[in-house]
Amino acid sequence: MTADAPTQQFDILIVGGGMIGSALALGLSRQGWQVGLIEGAPAASLMAPAEPANSVDDFEPRVSAISLASQRLLEELGAWPKVQASRHCGYREMTVWDGDGTGRIHFDAAELHARSLGTIVENRNIVRALFESLSDSSVQLLDGVRVKAWSREQGVELEDGRRLVARLVVGADGALSRLRQWSGLATREWDYDQQAIVCTVRTSQNHRYTAWQRFSPTGPLAFLPLLNEAGDEHFCSIVWSQDTLEARRLMALETESFRKELEAAIERELGEVLAVSRRFAFPLRQRHAKDYIADGLALVGDAAHTIHPLAGQGANLGYGDVRALLEELGRARALGLAPDDASVLARYQRRRKGENLTMMAAMEGFKQLFARDELPVRWLRNTGMRWLNQLAPLKNRIAAEAMGIDA
Repeated sequence: MTADAPTQQFDILIVGGGMIGSALALGLSRQGWQVGLIEGAPAASLMAPAEPANSVDDFEPRVSAISLASQRLLEELGAWPKVQASRHCGYREMTVWDGDGTGRIHFDAAELHARSLGTIVENRNIVRALFESLSDSSVQLLDGVRVKAWSREQGVELEDGRRLVARLVVGADGALSRLRQWSGLATREWDYDQQAIVCTVRTSQNHRYTAWQRFSPTGPLAFLPLLNEAGDEHFCSIVWSQDTLEARRLMALETESFRKELEAAIERELGEVLAVSRRFAFPLRQRHAKDYIADGLALVGDAAHTIHPLAGQGANLGYGDVRALLEELGRARALGLAPDDASVLARYQRRRKGENLTMMAAMEGFKQLFARDELPVRWLRNTGMRWLNQLAPLKNRIAAEAMGIDA
């Protein structure tokens, strides 16, 4: 770094202004910390209003299934009403079945005395809501610029030459976190040898405010309900996770052929697939930082852990990190401790590592269970699904855990 570079000082610097980083910045500013948020994209582009959705191509392909626990956090931050003012779809039911058998599980919010099991929201709408809330906060936004380097001793250097120092730097910079790499925090990771195909579809039958998921030996297919501004219930976001070779074959198909295969894969649960948007595919890799903290650094969200999308829990695990770190830093401020106090960061790590690892292990177990095609395994899998579907208390306990509520 150049000796004459201007220096700005903060209590806490957050690198990455996505759904997780911007929520954390907003919460920390409310606690009275001096917070800086670094985001590579220009804020104006993130706050641009969405065009009305009249066709499948008008929706963003990347969506999140926001649990009730995550919704409560966004409500506390004042951002949830802004999310509700944009396109979103609460889903009241979920149906999961084995495409190679007879096992089927049905979840219903009414059995849990809840209005919904969660809400499907386009990622950009969550980010927009958070940035609108940030504009009314004390957070200093450094947008349209990327981090060039970081070290505990020298602080953060931006690509435009500015130098920033903070007691605590938080990496919310995604699965390929440069802060994690610069800090030397090791990860345990492996490739699923799968790709997730995402797009938006329109179906002949309405989705009935239900999330649909069918498992097959080559991977799960999810149809997640969407609503446009007119309340049209015939749109769904799909996440089709398939073994890499099969995903490549599907991506190479002409739109009409892909539409027919998708319709068959969901077993026409929503009738015909009438239209399919542009498709995107990204490789799936499980990644978990062995430690979430280092001297003066904490990781949150995908920077700390990435998980298979089969249960849609990635964003919710990230918001769990946000809540835990907010609570620990709020306690630190009340006690007069610095944000980089080792005991504060250690408490955050203890709270989150176990829960995240448990969820990641469960998802890996599900993936392996449904990938097995041996007859005894298929029989056990389908028998177990039918048995669980009949045990309402246990089934609802599982649903409540995923929602983040008490059954």
